[in-house]
Amino acid sequence: MSIALKVDVDTLRGTREGVPRLVETLRRHAAGATFLFSLGPDHTGRAIRRAFRPGFMRKVGRTSVLEHYGLRTLLYGTVLPGPDIGRRAHAEMLAARDAGFEVGVHCWDHVAWQDGVASANASWTAAAMNRAIERFGAVFGEAPRVHGAAGWQMNVEALRLTQRLGFDYASDCRGTHPFLPTWNAELIHCPQFPTTLPTLDELIGCAGHTVENVAEHLLDLTAAMPGRDQVFTLHAELEGQKLLPVFERLLAGWSSQGRACVPLRAFFERQMPTDLPRHEIALGEVFGRAGMVLVQGAEFLAEPHSPNARTHAVRFDPEMLSPS
Repeated sequence: MSIALKVDVDTLRGTREGVPRLVETLRRHAAGATFLFSLGPDHTGRAIRRAFRPGFMRKVGRTSVLEHYGLRTLLYGTVLPGPDIGRRAHAEMLAARDAGFEVGVHCWDHVAWQDGVASANASWTAAAMNRAIERFGAVFGEAPRVHGAAGWQMNVEALRLTQRLGFDYASDCRGTHPFLPTWNAELIHCPQFPTTLPTLDELIGCAGHTVENVAEHLLDLTAAMPGRDQVFTLHAELEGQKLLPVFERLLAGWSSQGRACVPLRAFFERQMPTDLPRHEIALGEVFGRAGMVLVQGAEFLAEPHSPNARTHAVRFDPEMLSPS
């Protein structure tokens, strides 16, 4: 079985520094990946507003945000103006695509999307997604085919737009296996390939997991599920910089397990969307992450809007993602 690698790129620094390092590392290990880019302004400093959310400051403390992101990045959008990532780092974006890696849309403004989309109206959502798509076209000369939401945050209009705006598939949520999403029984005709494994920043500093041993924990998780494909999300700001040695241990370990590391598209191309189960999309908690994220919910066992529609027990279990 395979590991699909999904690389979220959130900041200007991550695009300029982390992406080239990851490209070189992935090529050296003969591994594929999907790079999802933030294409508009870098307003990372505005994330300070999350300080009042339960668990956020605890997560900041254990994941060394200043060390990973740098002081300048943490001032963008507050003390310093937010630089336009798509304009200032288009060369690094193109280099990733030209090196043979799949590229797609993460968002326009990472902080604005992650903090605002859950309560945003349809016009705000459409404007944000269309700006990202337009900039993607300006950078790459083609339309994006994959969408992966910043912070695993979406609303119903955003889900509808993944279908209407021509994306082949998306990876916007957490879960256990590919599915077609439904929202209150409304079917969205854009397959979801959810992140199935915990991320490094969710694990490090929790339950005894450190930079030194976290790779072995993840390798133990995948070894315990030898017959299951997995999706692992990494970040250009983390695995592309200070945590690159940890990521290299993961690549070597997955190779030893006989697992190929591939782009998300490899999963999409071998899966008929019409054969996928339908699951309600829901909000849920994930171990090690502050706040609620989009998760794969209960399987929908009838045609949408049928009077016989029903669900069974939710298959997504956040405990599966815990380090216990």
